[in-house]
Amino acid sequence: MLAAENMSAFATRGHYDMPSDSVRIWPQAYNKPLVANPDFTASSYDNCHALWGATHEETWKVIKNNDFISGMFVWSGFDFLGEPEPYKWPARSSYYGIIDLCGFPKDIYYFYQSEWTNQPVLHLFPHWNWKDGQLVDVWAYYNNADEVELFLNGVSQGIRFKTADRFHAMWRVKYQPGTIKAISRKEGKTVLEKVINTAGNPAKIELTADRTNLKADGKDLSFITIKVQDEAGNMVPDAANLINFKVNGNGFVAGVDNGLQTSMESFKANFRKAFNGMCLLIVQTDKRSGAIDIEATSEGLSRT
Repeated sequence: MLAAENMSAFATRGHYDMPSDSVRIWPQAYNKPLVANPDFTASSYDNCHALWGATHEETWKVIKNNDFISGMFVWSGFDFLGEPEPYKWPARSSYYGIIDLCGFPKDIYYFYQSEWTNQPVLHLFPHWNWKDGQLVDVWAYYNNADEVELFLNGVSQGIRFKTADRFHAMWRVKYQPGTIKAISRKEGKTVLEKVINTAGNPAKIELTADRTNLKADGKDLSFITIKVQDEAGNMVPDAANLINFKVNGNGFVAGVDNGLQTSMESFKANFRKAFNGMCLLIVQTDKRSGAIDIEATSEGLSRT
């Protein structure tokens, strides 16, 4: 057997609904009003799916543990314009993707990476900006390791393992600002460490191009990730600063996006608001060889 169009799980990059072990099924029933989030978001904990679908982990458990199933097709790899389930207008793109419209991975991307690659994986989430004393569910996707230990401000929160029915490690932690750190180990030796710090106020813009050498053929593209950071270089997880772009030289703005399923900003503008700390600029070459200079500015922020 080969499974097709599996999951129908929803997620908005960087948004988290707790408790994470409580699954939200949207819509709750056919021909019934949708009771969901008023801000048109869906949780990235893999705990939200359509009535006709399932979560990623629930589905993968069936595929992985039954040899007569040869594989599956995920619905869907990317978010896409149209079919904005579970919401209607003003949602204008899907929530199904393991990657958002910008090409930015959602957290579930790393679940598949941890199950399908041999390279060491340790993905720790969510961000670490919450209310004092709030109970926060911390997840880790990992492979090539026997266990993961979580630390909050240097104090161990315990060792966790994956199981046959659960493909992630989880801790329920009372929030205090500072640092969470995960350490994965195999046979007692450290494999990977991941750290997330509490972020301060937005202070600067970081630009990272997927590549810097382009063909001057009028078609080639560079995808530039923009992150809003605090003074220490931590991405600000709820930053929504308006970023203005200026492209000089032998190229032009081909497109912009931020991955928010309800964003009504033009894909062809020379500006974009960050969503949950990030947005995307796509630069296209013209047919002349030479340099392309990119300027990103936002009121009150410096550029790195």
